[in-house]
Amino acid sequence: MIRSLFFFFISVCFSSSSWIANDISGVWVNSDKDAHIKIYASYGKYYGHVVWMKTPIDSTTGKPQLDKLNKDTDLRSLPVMNMIVLMNLEFDADDQEWNGGTIYNPKSGSSYDVFCRMIDEDTLEMHFYLSFQSLGKIFLWNRISQ
Repeated sequence: MIRSLFFFFISVCFSSSSWIANDISGVWVNSDKDAHIKIYASYGKYYGHVVWMKTPIDSTTGKPQLDKLNKDTDLRSLPVMNMIVLMNLEFDADDQEWNGGTIYNPKSGSSYDVFCRMIDEDTLEMHFYLSFQSLGKIFLWNRISQ
């Protein structure tokens, strides 16, 4: 009996974490540490918008940073602050990841497919890719304590 309890205790202590959909919600600092992204749920999907920037003001114009590199010229006049950059992520409980989304990088004007996994409650592993997941890049985002 004691032996069974011991193995049960050990298996509980060392089992991998199980995440729920809303665990991704919160404010995260990107890997470059120059922006904070607030991730939130809306109609079963997850989105993220810029809530803080290291350099929110363009040094040449003295005005808010604009989305100057957007491939759509009509969108280049929009400010980066409060821009939705993460879209349509859905939680997959079986794979313990959020997938099916896209992320926009205003620094390059490019959009990427994205999926992410929680490493721990304060670390998010972001996978950005075009077409093939294996050819993408991995970035770590850290949760901001509120």
